[in-house]
Amino acid sequence: MKFFDVATAGEEVLTGRSGTLGLISLNRPRIINSLSLGMVRAIDAALDDFERDPTIAAVMVTGEGERGFCAGGDIKMLYEGGKAGSPEPATFWREEYRLNARIGSYPKPYVVLIEGITMGGGVGLSGHASHRIATETARLAMPETGIGFFPDVGATWLLSQAPGELGTYMGLTGEPVGATDAIAAGFADWLVETSRIPEIAEALASLPATAGHNDVAAVIAETASPATALVFAEHRNLIDRCFAFDSIEEILEALSLETSEFATKARATMLTRSPTSLKVTLALLRKGRSSPDLEACLEREFAATDEILRTPDFYEGIRAAIIDKDRNPKWSPATLDAVGPALVDAFFAVRDERLFG
Repeated sequence: MKFFDVATAGEEVLTGRSGTLGLISLNRPRIINSLSLGMVRAIDAALDDFERDPTIAAVMVTGEGERGFCAGGDIKMLYEGGKAGSPEPATFWREEYRLNARIGSYPKPYVVLIEGITMGGGVGLSGHASHRIATETARLAMPETGIGFFPDVGATWLLSQAPGELGTYMGLTGEPVGATDAIAAGFADWLVETSRIPEIAEALASLPATAGHNDVAAVIAETASPATALVFAEHRNLIDRCFAFDSIEEILEALSLETSEFATKARATMLTRSPTSLKVTLALLRKGRSSPDLEACLEREFAATDEILRTPDFYEGIRAAIIDKDRNPKWSPATLDAVGPALVDAFFAVRDERLFG
C-alpha cells in the first residue's frame, strides 16, 4: 500500500496522516523492512503523537516495497553486537519487546497490513494489533529455530494461545503459512484482497475522530473475503495428534509413525533446526499456556535472550543464514540427546533486569 513518496523520503520509518487516520510505514524495502533500533524508537514516538492527538481516530501500519511487511529484526546487528559484547542487542530487545507490549494495549485502533513476508519482528508489530488485515500475498512465520534462536516478540504468547497445537507446529518447524492459515492460528483477523486496501484506507480516513474499535472493525469487515484455512484445515488432526507431547523426541517419534507427506516434511524440517532451540522453544510455548498475559511471555523471552548471547548456535545459525549464506549450520550440541535439562534451564534463570514493573 503506497501512502508516501518514498523516492524523496530517506527515513527508515515514514509517518503522516490521511484525514483522521494516522499513518506509519516501515521504509527499508531493500531488506524487507528489517527492524533497526532506530525504527523501533521512531514507531514508538509516532504512537505517542497519535495517541495524544484528539483528531486521530485510528493508526494504520504498513510496509514499503513489494516483498513484504517486515522480515524481522536486524539479525546482522544482533550477531555482530553479541560477538563483540556490545550492549546494543540487549537494548534492541528491551525496547522492541516494550513496543510489542504497547501495541497489545494501545488505546486507539491499531490497524496493520500483513502483506508478503512477515516474520519475527514483523509478527511482533502485527500479531498484537487490535485490527490485523492479511492479504492474499501474506507469508507469515516465526523461523527462529532455524537460526539457533527461539520465537520472541511475544510470539510465545500468540503461539501458545493458537487453537490446538497449531502454534507448537509453527514455532518448532518455522514453516511459513498463508493468510487463511494465519487467521486460523490467531495471527490475523481478516483476509482482504490487495486491490481493496485503498478502499479500506479511504474509509478509515473518513471516520469521525471519535470513532472506536467497533467502527474500524465494521469498515474492514465490509471488504473482507471469506477465510477458510487451507493447510491447517487439511492437517489439523495430525498436527494436534503429533505436536501435543511435551518433549521434542516424542513429537518426532509421533511424526515418524505417520504416513503423510506433510508429517514427513515437518519431521525432516525439525531435524534441520538447532536441537537446543527446539527444546527451549517447546519449553517456552508450554510455559506460555499458563501465563496470564502477553507481558509475562515477553518478560520470559527477554530473560532468555541473556542466555542466547552465550549460546554458540545463535551465532552459527546467523552465520549460515545471513553472513556466509551456506545454509549449512553446524549445531552445538548437534543432537537432541546431548541437550540436557541444565542447558535448557539456563534460559529460564531469573534475571535482575525486568521489562515491566
